[in-house]
Amino acid sequence: MTRPLIGITTRLDLVQNTFYLRRFYSEAVIAAGGDPLLIPLHADEEYLQSLAARCDGLLFSGSNSDIDPKHYNEEPLPGLGKVVEERDATDLLLLRIAEEKNIPVLGICFGPQSLAVSRSGSLIQDLSSQVENVLKHDQGEPYSRPSHSITIEVNSLLAHLAGGITARVNSSHHQAIKDPGENLRITATTQDGVIECVEDTRNDRFVLGVQWHPELGWEKDDLSQAIFKRFIAEAGNHNV
Repeated sequence: MTRPLIGITTRLDLVQNTFYLRRFYSEAVIAAGGDPLLIPLHADEEYLQSLAARCDGLLFSGSNSDIDPKHYNEEPLPGLGKVVEERDATDLLLLRIAEEKNIPVLGICFGPQSLAVSRSGSLIQDLSSQVENVLKHDQGEPYSRPSHSITIEVNSLLAHLAGGITARVNSSHHQAIKDPGENLRITATTQDGVIECVEDTRNDRFVLGVQWHPELGWEKDDLSQAIFKRFIAEAGNHNV
């Protein structure tokens, strides 16, 4: 049986001019039954259309950059971090293609933020300065440690994967979704109201975005394994 091919967006080191990504994304995909393919950040329509046509699923990885607020019609606030234009452009173009081709999508951390922006949504540029009574969302090392709880909506995909309506997850971000945009449902939040998970509202496609990092510590975490297994299963059914 052919294993589904999973395209994974990379990061760009602007100093070393290097595309790179931590090993854990690929390892989690392999363990769940998929074959990972790292995607260089070239926001070229012909290239990404050709690549996407051969992928069974697309994983939008985390990033150490922030999405330029111009993409959701806001001016930059003081808490905005560095912006990598190549990452923004590649994610947004590839998400548009995924929508057109109905390719299963899993977004992680920066991934669901890109997803929301691609659906005409918006972001909180800096949680610590914009959210009252905010929790610590950038936990630091060890990054795999589940550091805060989330409340999950009943009858959601995430509730099914978690086997309940609460879970504890790791956290390494300072931005979050403010408005999820079109055809996205909020299915998990933290105590301070920060959005932790979004899912597509349409039954004919698989789009899941989680604000935490299930690729970290997946070997011992049941929810992380369930997320990757379901994603790979959906990818395996793509174009069948």
